[in-house]
Formats: sequence, structure tokens, C-alpha cells
Amino acid sequence: MRILVTGGARSGKSRHAEGLLSAAAAVTYIAPGRPADGSDPDWDARVARHRRDRPEHWHTVETADVAAAVADAGGAVLVDCLGTWLTALMDAGSLWDAHDVHEVLTPRLEALVGALAAAPEAVVVTNEVGLGVVPAHRSGVLFRDLLGIVNQRVAAVCDEVHLVIAGRVLKI
Repeated sequence: MRILVTGGARSGKSRHAEGLLSAAAAVTYIAPGRPADGSDPDWDARVARHRRDRPEHWHTVETADVAAAVADAGGAVLVDCLGTWLTALMDAGSLWDAHDVHEVLTPRLEALVGALAAAPEAVVVTNEVGLGVVPAHRSGVLFRDLLGIVNQRVAAVCDEVHLVIAGRVLKI
């Protein structure tokens, strides 16, 4: 079973996603955002909280190469989250102002979708960015549009999509 969990910031997406795998004997937790490195105390505190809240027997992989991590996982997989994955790719490739962003992103997205389609059990967390205010800056519009594409492609290989709002879950 593959499930995409989407919703707004601080909606309870991660807690719900982790709960979906609470009975799994082995879970590979893939964190594609940048690691805690001391450069941003707020981010570092968030990463520390997530690490602390996960069961100790879960294996954590911090990487932007989510496709490889999913393919290498032996059991259930939790990816949290596609928004941080996209940001990491955009930052690493200096793609915020690039005109060839789709040429760079598409192969990585196809690899991710392929790996997820082959995974026997996966829960993927993402941000639902299409319900808010229209971004005022080009980078915000680009991120919203690209994450919308990513979410659609990943949802297409998932068995279910769960929308989390204020801690409540709607199965779509």
C-alpha cells in the first residue's frame, strides 16, 4: 500500500503518516531536507524534535536522493517530505532562476515515482500549496507550481491520498 499524505503547514501530516506505519516491524524514515547543521536554530530544533518523536527502531536516512533510498529500503518507507525534497533539489542545482528547471527536475521526479511504484509499503508526506495565497515572488510561484506537479505524479502511483486539516484526516 502506498499513501500520499498532504495538507497545510502544521496540520498534523507527519504525525498521521507516522501513525500509519506504527505497526510496521521495520521502517526506513527518509528525511530529504537539509540536515541540522547549526546554521538555523529553528530548523535544527525542528529536525531534533522529529528525530526524538520517531520510534527508536526506525532507520533514518537523510538524503535528497529519495529514489535511491526508497529502492534500497528493505521494508516500509516513510518520506517526509516532498516539499523539503524539492527545495533541496532547487538549492543544490541553483534552479530558482534557471530556465531549464523542468529538464533537471523531470528525471529525478521520474526516478522517485518509479521507486515509489515498486515499493511494497510507502507513506509519503507533502505540502498542499495550492490552497493558499498566490505567492508574491517568482520563487514562490515556481515552488508552488513545481510541487503541484510533483504531488500529482506521486499521487498517481499511490493507492490512497489523505488530506490532513487541523489534525483531521480526509481520505480522498
